[in-house]
Amino acid sequence: MTNRDVARDRSVPEPKPLRLFVAVDVPEPLKVALAAAVAPFRDRIPGARWTNLDGWHVTVKFLGATWPRLVANVDAAVASVAASSAPFETAITELGVFPSPRRARVVWAGLSDAEGRFAHLVRTLDERLADDFEPEDRPFSPHLTVARLTPTRDINEFAPGLVGTSVASEPFLATHLVLYRSHLSPRGATYEPVLRAPLGDPGILD
Repeated sequence: MTNRDVARDRSVPEPKPLRLFVAVDVPEPLKVALAAAVAPFRDRIPGARWTNLDGWHVTVKFLGATWPRLVANVDAAVASVAASSAPFETAITELGVFPSPRRARVVWAGLSDAEGRFAHLVRTLDERLADDFEPEDRPFSPHLTVARLTPTRDINEFAPGLVGTSVASEPFLATHLVLYRSHLSPRGATYEPVLRAPLGDPGILD
């Protein structure tokens, strides 16, 4: 029974779902340095909602509302994908926007992925979780979301030069997949790590 089937089956009790996603963490000092690099843009874009550092993860699979009965399967999938994927080096690179500079909805900081290691994690997680969750249908670009814009803006009108601005960090080693639960409140979201699965280690979940 898939995540969607549980919601439709009236014979199945419907406990409160958990809001889950899978991510790769970025070291705290690099996030602090990134925050300083984007600070000059913070007052220049009307309607921008700047995200907090504790929400800066490289999301590789957004699961959304997940029924508790499926969490064990998700844990197993995340652990399996992590075990089959070696640690790899990456770095924060430059600022950009989605979907385009003329209709910017998200401001992001990109990460290097020359060997497609993030993309591999996305693809294998999609494959392992396809029975219960929709696979990603867009090309994956590893990034940290640093701001959301409502309504969309022509970024060049308010912050010319933002797109492509270097925020390059020192390289760091991606060592874990982390399954997070997000808790939504009027004060914003908070993030609880549910599972930390080391990359390249088939025998340990820490």
